[in-house]
Amino acid sequence: MADVTYRESVAEGIAREMRRDPSVVCLGEDIGAAGGVFKTTAGLREEFGPARVWDTPISEQAIVGAAMGAAMTGMRPVAEIMFSDFLACCWDYLANEIPKVRYMTGGQLTVPLVVRTANGGGLGFGAQHSQSTENWALTVPGLKIAAPATPADVVGMMAAAVRSDDPVVFFEHKGLLASRGAPAPPDHVVELGRAAVVRPGADVTLVALAAMVPVALAAAERLAADGVSAEVIDLRSLIPLDTTTVLTSLARTSRLVTVEENPYQGGWGATLVSVVADEGFDLLDAPVRRVAAECVPLPFADVLEERVIPTVDRVAATVRDVVNY
Repeated sequence: MADVTYRESVAEGIAREMRRDPSVVCLGEDIGAAGGVFKTTAGLREEFGPARVWDTPISEQAIVGAAMGAAMTGMRPVAEIMFSDFLACCWDYLANEIPKVRYMTGGQLTVPLVVRTANGGGLGFGAQHSQSTENWALTVPGLKIAAPATPADVVGMMAAAVRSDDPVVFFEHKGLLASRGAPAPPDHVVELGRAAVVRPGADVTLVALAAMVPVALAAAERLAADGVSAEVIDLRSLIPLDTTTVLTSLARTSRLVTVEENPYQGGWGATLVSVVADEGFDLLDAPVRRVAAECVPLPFADVLEERVIPTVDRVAATVRDVVNY
């Protein structure tokens, strides 16, 4: 079968769940007739109609608040926040309300919703439209966090997210929208919390997420020419976090490098490294290294943005340091 784009797979993943379950609805700014600002909801309004695909006012609080109410009363809403930076506008719902309802009602109520959002940099959108904000959600107990890197995983993880009885924040990376890959097979579901070994190796474990997965793979390819065998793991999700796959890989390679687009300060790599220190310290033959974004606002200029976000050169250089330790 012909390859499909990541962008097309977002709409396909949502459509599959809407066909399967009539309680699934979509809401967000310009997701209907316009097909979404990134064209990730193209065709949904035409297939499912305005009763299930709702264009909303420009209010992140209204979008997420309405989704919360719909989820508490039997629907499974998929709400779009256009840019992940704007999660800050509805943070009270995401941090204080949605993730706590199930706990505070003793399980009498669930909030089975998905908040999907365009995440990450690399396209020169500037400081307020380019952040990778997975680490924001990582600090909130009760939220699941998904961040697919391939078209097939977009579909499979969307299925798992929509079917989850816990709220899921679903990060779609803007820099991956035009990337292509194999289409998802019928009835494809990718369990949240199950990482994928996307390149086997023996000398070092590279752990990446979303747009950093192709960066890690490119670095591994370059390192292979120097005789360094790098195993690349796509985490896929941060909550649940698949530490078992990472530790199993580390038992083979004895070296670990994390590659993340979040700022170094407070990034998910710090959490993963702390788990490795607690549960796998004896497996290590070298210090763990983190390649992450700089702790500065994202510049607009391409040449400056490239200095902030991890690159293949930075990853390869860090791996060489670890292997030669």
